[in-house]
Amino acid sequence: MGDVLRVGKKQAYQTITQAINNSHPGDSILIENGSYTEPNLLIKHPLHIIGIGFPSVENQDEKEIITIESDSVNITGLLLKNVKVSYINDFAAIKVNGQKHCIISNNQLENTFFGIFLKQSKNCIIRNNQIKGNAKNEMSSGNAIHLWYCKNIQVEENQARNHRDGIYLEFVDNSVVRNNIVENNIRYGLHFMFSDHDEYMGNIFRSNGAGVAVMFSKFIKMQNNQFEFNWGSASYGLLLKDITDSEIINNVFKQNTIAIYMEGANRVDIHKNEFKNNGWAMKIYGSSMYNNINRNNFLNNSFELGVSGRSDSNNFNENYWSSHTGYDLDKDGIADVPYRPVKLFSRIISKIPSTSILMRSLLIDIIDFAEKVNPVLTPDNLKDHRPLMKTIDYDKN
Repeated sequence: MGDVLRVGKKQAYQTITQAINNSHPGDSILIENGSYTEPNLLIKHPLHIIGIGFPSVENQDEKEIITIESDSVNITGLLLKNVKVSYINDFAAIKVNGQKHCIISNNQLENTFFGIFLKQSKNCIIRNNQIKGNAKNEMSSGNAIHLWYCKNIQVEENQARNHRDGIYLEFVDNSVVRNNIVENNIRYGLHFMFSDHDEYMGNIFRSNGAGVAVMFSKFIKMQNNQFEFNWGSASYGLLLKDITDSEIINNVFKQNTIAIYMEGANRVDIHKNEFKNNGWAMKIYGSSMYNNINRNNFLNNSFELGVSGRSDSNNFNENYWSSHTGYDLDKDGIADVPYRPVKLFSRIISKIPSTSILMRSLLIDIIDFAEKVNPVLTPDNLKDHRPLMKTIDYDKN
């Protein structure tokens, strides 16, 4: 156990800088409530920095607030404010440079360019931080939580708002993003690039430019998340681009422009998800093949499925489709005839968006019925061969 150094108006140290400069590896620095304007706080040996009553800390030079260049540094209980925009440097409230076993927890970050930034770090935890930016556009904003070339990172129970991306991972492997609330970010709630063997679960992605983008990655597990109110002309609940060998399980997609958009996505298992009141439930484009879409609920979406070409390499089985009007004479819960979720009008509106004015008109109903009877332009072999007659209760299945 190290020594305890106290910072405050009536303590031995009036500034955090003085306490850090006089500390030794393993010491704890307790910072009393108050406002502190400091130069860059550079930490070069293991320390525990603990705020009491969320003392406010700013950088006097309008640069980075805390830079960590040591293993085993813990930062907790601070209010970090006002990191200015830079077009040259990725200034952050807290940056960890190539370290391991650091814990950043229970902090509040306000009006920061980048919030928490880890690069080339391992075995760190980012937990229960509240991060709220003031992003105006993509060019002049950073990310709330940014990970670059990291491994074995846990990002848990944080709130990330009003940045470019809420959580950003690039070249990040074997990491977990769990139980975060990510909303009102300009671009993506969560953004993966070139990251493998990761999981994100139990998160809420709400009212972002787009909910989640997973790009150029493999072996990603996506489970028990909520994707909701991600609206816009180019918005998605979940965007999959050049992703392979992954799982999407037990998620809720509610009121997104497009719930899932797939381009170059292969061998992805999509099962036990609920698609409710979206513009499009799914769009599968760009050589997305050998995906399994099974036992999902498709409820009251404007369009259930859009595809490119006439490929039938994706498997649909035992899903519930609210627009399906099939019958079940043998009462086994499976419709007696397959269901074709691609409608002709969905292909027309993809090419001519202005035709949306005709949606739910009698003319469109006639066109869709005629195509159903005698498929010419829609993929005849793309079917759910065992559509369910009732919604799936996932608590029982």
